[in-house]
Amino acid sequence: MAKSHDVAVIGAGVFGAWTAYWLRRAGAKVLLVDAYGPGNSRASSGGESRMIRLGYGPDEIYTRMAQRSLVLWKELFEELGPHAASLFQRTGILWLARERDAYCEAGLSTLEHVGVRFERLDRDELDHRFPQIDLGNTVWGILEPDSGVLMARRAVQAVVARAREIGVDYRQDRVTTETTIDADRVVFACGPWLPKIFPELLGELIHVTRQEVFFFGVPPGDERFGPQALPAWIDFNDLVYGLPNIEARGFKLAIDAHGPEFDPDTGERVVTDEGLTAARAYLAKRMPLLAGAPMLESRVCQYENTSNGDFLIDKHPEHENVWLVGGGSGHGFKHGPVVGEYVAAMIGGTGTPEPRFSLATKQRVQSRQVY
Repeated sequence: MAKSHDVAVIGAGVFGAWTAYWLRRAGAKVLLVDAYGPGNSRASSGGESRMIRLGYGPDEIYTRMAQRSLVLWKELFEELGPHAASLFQRTGILWLARERDAYCEAGLSTLEHVGVRFERLDRDELDHRFPQIDLGNTVWGILEPDSGVLMARRAVQAVVARAREIGVDYRQDRVTTETTIDADRVVFACGPWLPKIFPELLGELIHVTRQEVFFFGVPPGDERFGPQALPAWIDFNDLVYGLPNIEARGFKLAIDAHGPEFDPDTGERVVTDEGLTAARAYLAKRMPLLAGAPMLESRVCQYENTSNGDFLIDKHPEHENVWLVGGGSGHGFKHGPVVGEYVAAMIGGTGTPEPRFSLATKQRVQSRQVY
């Protein structure tokens, strides 16, 4: 008897949504399932905004993936029409670098090698163009003028909506290893739920961590912290990043260091006093004009980290028709279009396996190498 669907994709986050989309574009009959709904508040793909930057230090594979993903995101939004235009905000991305900064120096070489447009700014240029930033021991920077911010929650919902328009079936339901799924192949793209669904296989290979995000109010009538005047920025020496005041939500700041272990189903989504104190201290140091700014919103999300930050995209070792897709590791959102494209090609037999995404490369001990 023929199966109802060729492929069932479990998880309607950014990886699952784009996987379902590309599979359907390739002609497959696809079922997309999510326990809480696309862009929900528990998902790693939830939240208002995510950076899409092309710099990845020496990691050319992710720079090239981000480069193509940016094209695919923009093509989708153009296809959806004027109402989707705001889902990508071209703020630019600014990297803050120290005097000897191996990561940013490698990033310059990679960006130049793959043909990304960028500017190398010295300290005087940074001071002149971005006086609202206290640069401290920053000596130089890299500006990616064509990069920016994706409106994450709404962008995922837009991908799912478009996938449904072209024929993907969607169902909201909880799926476990005991659930009967009427499909030839199953893709588990469940983000922080992957180690819960496959505890023996992935329980020690994917670590889910609690991450806190804060939005601070800007002074009334002050446009210096808006996206026309201030790019999204990253300081990986301090493991902190910030986004300008997009859609009047406030100035976003988050510490990128991995937090404590977290359960996406039962974890309380309330920020800690310690987290707010640390965020305020950094805000006062980097953006002194916002030192006394009120916190407007806060959010607790999660990263699902592999041992070094590489994605997990591979078959289940005991089930030939089951694929495992996840390990976004805090940097995965932007890559959704290319991850989905890759998974669809692998399932269709036209893809070339990337060894770095294999299950065999995932270790139990974390040593973060991809930022």
